[in-house]
Amino acid sequence: METTQSESIDISALNERIHQESAFVEVIKMEMNKVIVGQKHMVDSLMIGLLSNGHILLEGMPGLAKTLAINTLATIISADFKRIQFTPDLLPADLVGTMIYNQKKEEFTVKRGPVFANLVLADEINRSPAKVQSALLEAMQERQVTIGSETFKLPDPFLVLATQNPIEQEGTYPLPEAQIDRFMLKVILKYPAKAEEQKIIRQNLLKDFPQAMTKLNCAQIISARNVVKDVYMDEKIEKYIVDIVFASREPAAYGLKQFQSMIDFGGSPRASINLAKAAKAHAFLQRRGYVIPEDVRGVCFDVMRHRIGLTYEAEAENITADHIITEILNKVEVP
Repeated sequence: METTQSESIDISALNERIHQESAFVEVIKMEMNKVIVGQKHMVDSLMIGLLSNGHILLEGMPGLAKTLAINTLATIISADFKRIQFTPDLLPADLVGTMIYNQKKEEFTVKRGPVFANLVLADEINRSPAKVQSALLEAMQERQVTIGSETFKLPDPFLVLATQNPIEQEGTYPLPEAQIDRFMLKVILKYPAKAEEQKIIRQNLLKDFPQAMTKLNCAQIISARNVVKDVYMDEKIEKYIVDIVFASREPAAYGLKQFQSMIDFGGSPRASINLAKAAKAHAFLQRRGYVIPEDVRGVCFDVMRHRIGLTYEAEAENITADHIITEILNKVEVP
């Protein structure tokens, strides 16, 4: 039995419209594939973040084409790209900008920092002190920056892609849970397969390294975001999302009593909101006008893994957030 919400929507007409509006997805993927070998999940995640207006935390070893992928995406959509290397001596002013005294005019003028870009790569975000991290996270949340007494809006679209190195944790400043929660997705990057790595070698030995072409502009991305919001989500899918998040908070209520002592805290309401947004974007990438359970499951790990706090007991038994999410998805009833 369909809900009153779905009765007022012509699903087939909506599906056809979304299919047409999402045609540029294939164009972006084709251009990305010219430069990036493999890393399909990272490319899809970048597009989900872009279409959902959500920031991304990338975790992976050095040399996995994180910077190249983001720079290539910026070229394709004609966006301004900036890379900021986070170091222990970085100051908030190095990030957002500062006031500079002009001797000729005898007045202070604003010098904007590298955060004023469409795509910002915050490389090794956990290498800088809390003061710098919080300056970036304020810009992420408010999408504006205050320098002196003036407040400046950041460009639209504005997407922060922060990277963390899973090794070499000496001298780092781990992001607090409340700040990690601001990231829509946490994407774990893996090494390429043997055949992919062989292709990477060949590509890097070419006289001319492949280049992506500019195919879109930022206005088209902003327009596409509004289309993504129109992707239909049934009430049953909404309940499915809520059940997944609640299972991370109250595992015993969902037949997962074994995780009761292993979960310190579960997903926040941001988890539910971002799971719904990312599922809609995932459906859009599949060029479909409605969300199915597979869309939710497809984005669940990236949305939830940084929002489940583990106890010492879980760490002692080598239980990871991904392991818990797998069990939750196995237990929660699929609509």
